[in-house]
Amino acid sequence: MDKLAVVTGGTKGIGRAVTAMFASQGYAVATCARSEEDLAQLKTELEAEGDSKIHTFAADLSKRKDIDDFLDFVTMTGKRLEILVNNTGVFIPGEVQTEDDGVLQQLLETNLMSAYHVTRGLLTQLKKNDKGHIFNVCSTASLEAYPNGGSYSISKFALYGFSQVLRHELRAEGIRVTAVIPGPTFTPSWDGVEIDEDRLMKAADIAQMIWATSQLSEASVVEDIIMRPQLGDL
Repeated sequence: MDKLAVVTGGTKGIGRAVTAMFASQGYAVATCARSEEDLAQLKTELEAEGDSKIHTFAADLSKRKDIDDFLDFVTMTGKRLEILVNNTGVFIPGEVQTEDDGVLQQLLETNLMSAYHVTRGLLTQLKKNDKGHIFNVCSTASLEAYPNGGSYSISKFALYGFSQVLRHELRAEGIRVTAVIPGPTFTPSWDGVEIDEDRLMKAADIAQMIWATSQLSEASVVEDIIMRPQLGDL
């Protein structure tokens, strides 16, 4: 049975880089995104580069039904799940005191609850192998609030807390949990912002660190991967 990596939000930015990384290393990858067009393009491009199979499913993981449908899709691949990368997320700038009603709920549903429900839904498959690795893509906003971070920071703080709880619960079952905590990274979330691309980290660098961390012996775990641009956060 082929080994499988599941990457949520796999068509852009860090998610795409991670999907490409694991595919290049011989994994089958199951991924999701809201856009069927973006998923089709991803599948075509990555499968043209190698022999790995890319399984794509259109889903909005802020919606519970879409989460459940994606979980059924992952199960139906029939492959051995080894890696889960919870990457789905959205950034909405603003301040708690002035942001629109509903922003916190939207960010929690997308940035936190998607990871919570996807993880719970796939744990049985991970436990079958007595090993596995879960990566939650957090943010330096998980560690320190910043201006105009608003409810985004709240959601990412919560995701980091979720990572710590999971690590404590799963360590005796051979499943490793790593919080990925990147600073400013060149992704589509920066579209429209006038900034030198070289001032930001590359998504491929984040993917490289996730891959390297997954390859450590089962006796070790990298609890947190904290990465920032060489010149510091913006």
